[in-house]
Amino acid sequence: MHLFSSQHKVGILGGGQLGKMLLYTTRKFDIQTYVLDPNPEAPSKIACDAFFVGDLMDYETVFEFGKKVDTLTIEIENVNVSALRALENEGVNVYPAADTLAIIQNKAKQKLFYSEHGLPTASFTRYTNSEELTTAIENEAQTLPFVWKSAQFGYDGKGVKVIRTLSDMKALPNVECIAEDLVPFKKELAVTVARSPQGEIRAYPVVEMEFHPEANQVEYVLCPARISNAIEKKAERVALNTAAAFKHVGLLAVELFLTQDDNILINEVAPRPHNSGHQTIEASYTSQFEQHIRAVLNLPLGETRNKVSGVMVNLVGAEGYNGVVVYQNIEKILELEGVTPHIYGKKETRPFRKMGHVTIVHSEIDKAREIAQQVKETIKVISK
Repeated sequence: MHLFSSQHKVGILGGGQLGKMLLYTTRKFDIQTYVLDPNPEAPSKIACDAFFVGDLMDYETVFEFGKKVDTLTIEIENVNVSALRALENEGVNVYPAADTLAIIQNKAKQKLFYSEHGLPTASFTRYTNSEELTTAIENEAQTLPFVWKSAQFGYDGKGVKVIRTLSDMKALPNVECIAEDLVPFKKELAVTVARSPQGEIRAYPVVEMEFHPEANQVEYVLCPARISNAIEKKAERVALNTAAAFKHVGLLAVELFLTQDDNILINEVAPRPHNSGHQTIEASYTSQFEQHIRAVLNLPLGETRNKVSGVMVNLVGAEGYNGVVVYQNIEKILELEGVTPHIYGKKETRPFRKMGHVTIVHSEIDKAREIAQQVKETIKVISK
């Protein structure tokens, strides 16, 4: 298939920062790219060949957009799956496949998929809604504590809450949910896997994630993870098996728990470029964004090894600030060794909104983490 400098069109559902970074590759390869997003000022608008404004959950909007392109992919899970199925029937290459995305969109279906395919995950119970779960607690059919997860539309720490007492249930929405065993873990890890339509598959090195204690949002990503070779191999095997079970095409970020007894459990997956892979832009031979484009276009997959150790630190809106964004002290972090900031182009900040990230590369991972701490303490995302 002739793709470069051709009439072949790639469509991306979602025009946020992930879409913008996917466009680094399509511009480099001179591949025509169309983007659909509900925000008329989405970050991807400045870098695509054609930009369309519309609701990603609306059947007609997604279907009509998809008919304009040859290959359709996503940068966000919450899109109309029925429209994707119809586009597949029309001959559009849709990756990830509609059936795969339908499972991943719903955490209850996702967990059942792991159980049915013998993939390791924490024990859980599925509930029709939070009211049914509350009744189960009252009847002692559901033990405390546990992790409550909304089946749909959870993102960046939203839709997840640790339930320790019955009163913790009061403020939760009455929606389909799961109650998952509270896993005592040592580390949260992730492995990004790329898989092509012809079945070529590659895994990136295991990363270690550190989370903000209040926002339940990734704060730092360290690559390589500070784990033993045996655990690294175990995590990679689980991630590869997961991508293969889904018959996934594109990137699959597999988030994992490393338990106290050194077992690996799947937390959840994201069928797209992911926050846990941003450091690959500077630290890897092939960035996760280029790899996703290679995969969905059935091109040979790129080398996934690190060139150097890398740490990613998220730039999120500071608490107490809403409005036009200001990146305070950004000039100072540019003086630090191995630092590259990525600003997403969102004009307005609010508390914990992802506004950018900074990658720090160094020959030693502990030194990179030390510099990342300096970055976090120096730059502030505030408003005018």
